[in-house]
Amino acid sequence: MEKRNLKGWLYLLPAILFLGVFMVYPLIDVFIYSFEEGYNSASQTFFGVGAYNYSYVLHDPYFLQAIKNTFILVVITVPVSTGLALLISVGLNSIKPLRDLYQTVYFLPYVTNTLAVGLVFMILFKKTAYSDGLVNMLINLFGGTSVDFIDGPYWAKMFVLCFYTVWVVLPFKILILTSALASVNEDYYKAAKVDGTSRLRIFTRITVPMISPTLFYLIITGFIGAFKAYSDAVALFGTDLNAAEMNTIVGYIYDMLYGNSGGYPSYASAAAIILFAIVLTITCINLLVSKKHVHYS
Repeated sequence: MEKRNLKGWLYLLPAILFLGVFMVYPLIDVFIYSFEEGYNSASQTFFGVGAYNYSYVLHDPYFLQAIKNTFILVVITVPVSTGLALLISVGLNSIKPLRDLYQTVYFLPYVTNTLAVGLVFMILFKKTAYSDGLVNMLINLFGGTSVDFIDGPYWAKMFVLCFYTVWVVLPFKILILTSALASVNEDYYKAAKVDGTSRLRIFTRITVPMISPTLFYLIITGFIGAFKAYSDAVALFGTDLNAAEMNTIVGYIYDMLYGNSGGYPSYASAAAIILFAIVLTITCINLLVSKKHVHYS
């Protein structure tokens, strides 16, 4: 028995070493940096140890704006994208002759470069000296007034960012949910139809519980992905996200390291630890909720 356990640990050793070197060690390193006040990466020196970095970050208006943007993005995009993906997947599952074709069509945005898709969205929404953009043309067609979605009011920019994020993550969720729906035992549906069960009740009592582990996986990864959002905002509003009031937590961390505010690794480390704590807390809450609502067959 001991030899078998030793053999198992030897198989796991490469993965454990990889995780330790590239995940655990950097996390510990960042945690240490977050308490070193005035850390200089060039000279590897600092002038004090304490919680000042956290105090500075939590009082920085740019960081508070980044937290606000990130939470709005998370609260809107995760449920909307998951709900839409579920409805589209159920629809695709009901048209089996063309299911593979439609799956391919829906998956195309996922394999397209994020910045390229962002450029297309910027062209659709941005007002220029020559055109108000295709979206504004449609708004004008129905009697509305043009809105500058890229350089205009905050709500308009947030709408574009949320819309773009949903568009980008939707294909992957559709593919995963379509596969999950295909694995549901057809006998459950046949028995429900014999009993005269309505489609809505079949959906809520059979479909959703049977694919609840997949839904839970998508919700968890969706929350983590939305909290790490950065490239989406850059694709739409450029690299100076603080000026556009559209920065995210990851964008703030990057700025503190390399951007216009660069050269402050201690502040960046503190912000990274705060982000880690937020994501860990929400993940734990989701895990607790899943014990009651996720059904493993």
